[in-house]
Amino acid sequence: ADIPQIGVGSWDLLVSPKNTTASIKAALQLGFRHVDTAKAYDNQVAVGKGIKEGLEAVGVKREEIWVTSKLFNDMHDKVEEAYNQTLKELGLEYLDLYLMHWSAGQPGGKGPHIFDYVEVWQNFPLAFIESYSMHSATWQQMEKLVEDGRVRKIGICNFAPSELFRLLRSAKIKPYVHQFELHPYLQQRWWEEWHKANGIKVTGYSPLGNTNPIYKGRSIENGDARDPHTSSIAERRGCTTAQVALAWGMKRGHVVIPKSSHEAYHKENWASLGCVEKLDFQDLKEIEYIGNRWLHRFNNPAKTWGVHLF
Repeated sequence: ADIPQIGVGSWDLLVSPKNTTASIKAALQLGFRHVDTAKAYDNQVAVGKGIKEGLEAVGVKREEIWVTSKLFNDMHDKVEEAYNQTLKELGLEYLDLYLMHWSAGQPGGKGPHIFDYVEVWQNFPLAFIESYSMHSATWQQMEKLVEDGRVRKIGICNFAPSELFRLLRSAKIKPYVHQFELHPYLQQRWWEEWHKANGIKVTGYSPLGNTNPIYKGRSIENGDARDPHTSSIAERRGCTTAQVALAWGMKRGHVVIPKSSHEAYHKENWASLGCVEKLDFQDLKEIEYIGNRWLHRFNNPAKTWGVHLF
């Protein structure tokens, strides 16, 4: 009935379709009941096959798992078309959650490229932009999917505070989930607390930090020579550093969606559920110290896209 607190992510541009299918199937066989994907990952067909094979292997029904996908920037003015395409690729009749992938898009069909859209809005007076959410038209189309019974929940990804505040002014349906980068190196505690206070769930992607080949930086999974806290906590609690990072997220109340193409890592990630209760107040304070020392966002395409996202 509700989004499972741990899921399996599928964003990895270097994983082949065959491996993606095998990875999703293996995760479901291990116990995962939450799969996160997106049109932009360009692997929904393989993910859908993995879901189908996984369900058959463990003998559970579609309604016993949670599937999330996302609307990409170039389809903000064609939500229903994009949603239909996602269902077709996944081989599903509905999604549990559909997210607006990025705040950068082009409601109203203002051109096929993100740059065209941003340039149009940069020419408007700031007061006008502040009074009207640039995402209202897109959100209204997503709300219609809920009203028509085609998707269970809708939400957002990667919104800056000002963008979410503006969206809420016109939204009839409050976002169920906000998914954004969240891990011990990017804790964003005030933002996380704001969501809790306002009844919006938080999903933290990249919960292990740098575990995607597209990133070039630190890796919580492998520890960090400059910051040994996760390693020392892991040793004390009988967990791995990756499990500590995931358990920290779940302890804070986040949904976490680690990804891997290896069954052994799926097992390790799934076992992090057993580490949540092992973390005590002192452990959490040590991890909080990491967040005070480091503030590192691994995923920020703002420069590439030519927009200010955060």
